[in-house]
Amino acid sequence: MSAGSQSIAASLPEPVQAARTRIVGTIYDRADEIAELGSSAILTQVTGYAGRDSEFRADVHEQVARLCRTGLGALLDKRRVTAADLAYTRRAAVRRAQSGLPLTDYITAFRLGQQAFWKTLVAHAGDSPAAREATLAMVLPLTRYCDLISTQATHAYLEFQQHQSAEASRDGHDLMECLLGGALPERGPLLNTAATHGIGLSATERLVVVAATVSERHDHEGNLFSETEAPGMVAAALARTGVNGHRTLAVVRDSDIVAIAGLGRSGTVEDLCARLRRTREALTGEGMTVSLGVSTVIAGAAELPRGRQEAGTALDLVPEGGGVTALPELSPFRYLVLNSDETARGLVDPRVSRTLAEDHAKGAVLAETIHAFVAADMNLREAADALRIHHNTAKYRLRRIQQLTGRNVRSVTDLVELLVAIELRHTPAPVRREH
Repeated sequence: MSAGSQSIAASLPEPVQAARTRIVGTIYDRADEIAELGSSAILTQVTGYAGRDSEFRADVHEQVARLCRTGLGALLDKRRVTAADLAYTRRAAVRRAQSGLPLTDYITAFRLGQQAFWKTLVAHAGDSPAAREATLAMVLPLTRYCDLISTQATHAYLEFQQHQSAEASRDGHDLMECLLGGALPERGPLLNTAATHGIGLSATERLVVVAATVSERHDHEGNLFSETEAPGMVAAALARTGVNGHRTLAVVRDSDIVAIAGLGRSGTVEDLCARLRRTREALTGEGMTVSLGVSTVIAGAAELPRGRQEAGTALDLVPEGGGVTALPELSPFRYLVLNSDETARGLVDPRVSRTLAEDHAKGAVLAETIHAFVAADMNLREAADALRIHHNTAKYRLRRIQQLTGRNVRSVTDLVELLVAIELRHTPAPVRREH
């Protein structure tokens, strides 16, 4: 389940390796038996689990069985356990938090499930010298796996619980509505809440608004997240995505998520965007397709309404498959191209469209030449050097472009038209979302 445990297994004598494979396979086949033993102990010994309905009890049984199969399956396949493998564990933790289960009961349940696993392993490992050595060799990787899943589940539980606590108090929602109205609370608990998120601490503060939506909400087994569960998990993830030591203010407003991140004195929007992309990747691993739009840097609370509008505009520019579009990362030219509609695409001369399509099929040599020519400030020799082609070859390509399109690349107007056509060809139409 880690590179170290795999190398240890490879270094074992062949009889011990064979015994190890036999033991792991045997216990894997008994996952439901372990789940029955573990879930029975949990449901009878842990107060928070007592008196639950049949659906809840079945869920507990399934989680114990899946945890066994995930860890043992990784041992059998000699591979690492990935974040995607444990996405269901985080989802189960969220369900436990939603059900009102105390964290102490949740941790105790994990311990009882692990006890059932170890009891079954010892009972069926065998008593030969090879079996005993193989069992000892599995203790370290399996213990690490147990620690990993316990940590993942506990973190997910606490993150969702913290988010729900803020939701229940309404402070987060009330503060967000106040800020998006362009005002910072003058006093009271909302001002304190703003301060804990790094908002309102400086007259020259820098803020960024993030707008998010969830378009796909299926886990790896195809089960659909509830309409409230997925946005809540996204908001909780955004809340811990900050660059200055403060939690980002993130709330669910109807079906959308809005977040305000304070950059502080040293935080940069580049760092924030990098963290947002990592957060989105993690959410993708849990079965959610998330789109994020990021505003420009806003100077103070009075500008937050504009920041919210900008974040919504950026969100509209995210492709249908999800992603992060940050306005600070776009040039004005790129922004205008991304914002174009079908009318703009229809205005491209058919000769230019046809030439670019044929060029693309042949490796996009002409489009590459145009980009190099622009990057070299219309210096053909420098463009040829950048392309590592002869000057005469570059000159021939420019003549060919003019013959096929009727556009002279040495004319600024014609060159801009060609660049726009190239960008439009590779830019999907924006997805207009309601905010």
